[in-house]
Amino acid sequence: MDYLATKYLKSKKIPSTACSGCGLGQVHKKVLLAIDELALTTSDIVWGTGIGCAGRQTFNTWKGDNFAGTHGRVYAIATGLRLALPPEQKIVLTVGDGDAFGIGLLHLLHCVRRNVDMTVIVADNFGYQSTGGQYGYTTPNGSVTDSSPYGMQDPNWVQDGRDILDILRAAGAGFLARHTSIEGQNAVESIKKAIQFKGFSLVHIAYPCITNFAGKALGSRKPVVAYRWLTERTNPDPAKNIEGITFKTGIYHQASEPRPEFSEQMRKFTEAVRGEV
Repeated sequence: MDYLATKYLKSKKIPSTACSGCGLGQVHKKVLLAIDELALTTSDIVWGTGIGCAGRQTFNTWKGDNFAGTHGRVYAIATGLRLALPPEQKIVLTVGDGDAFGIGLLHLLHCVRRNVDMTVIVADNFGYQSTGGQYGYTTPNGSVTDSSPYGMQDPNWVQDGRDILDILRAAGAGFLARHTSIEGQNAVESIKKAIQFKGFSLVHIAYPCITNFAGKALGSRKPVVAYRWLTERTNPDPAKNIEGITFKTGIYHQASEPRPEFSEQMRKFTEAVRGEV
């Protein structure tokens, strides 16, 4: 068993029940590497999860305190926990693209607006893969999926001049980064900075679904096909004409002067009110 799994994860949850070749394990390991390199322990972090592939495969794997939220609502639970937990204790959430950019977007934006101290890892597999492979909010234009047999035509959050990270930044997010699961230490470094950031932070990580997305959109369930597709689109060569979605990865935004953090503000406000009563 991997030393990270032995140190941080419950043995009954290893190996994962994810499909063979799934890239979610790469995302999960990068988070564990970041935690390990920061010398954090299981008592330093409360880990929350959403629904779908990302939530199901990472829920209750953490040896420390952990919880799951209903679809899109994990941020509301985490906000309450942020008020209850000691300020030095970290909150890490692993969610899918639907949890973050679909049904959960409103709750996510409220966490950003309030600047709640938490780190959100968005594990993005380009659609609703756990329910059959319907297209979602980051599915590449033109992709054949279970719900778009003639090619996905619905505008998404990451193409044609739109970027969901622009919206999160405008809402007040202090730290934002984007990576793909095939990247190495550079992705780990972004996650480390996100965890250390005082306030709301988010790292968007795309990874391949071998079973549904690759099977339909790429025409093959061979992992090598999916990983080659992702590799070609990760920091693509400008000289090459690559159709569809591409990923320029790294730190997207890091505030030089973070805004006041939500729970700290509320504690000060409560103390002031108590002093006046």
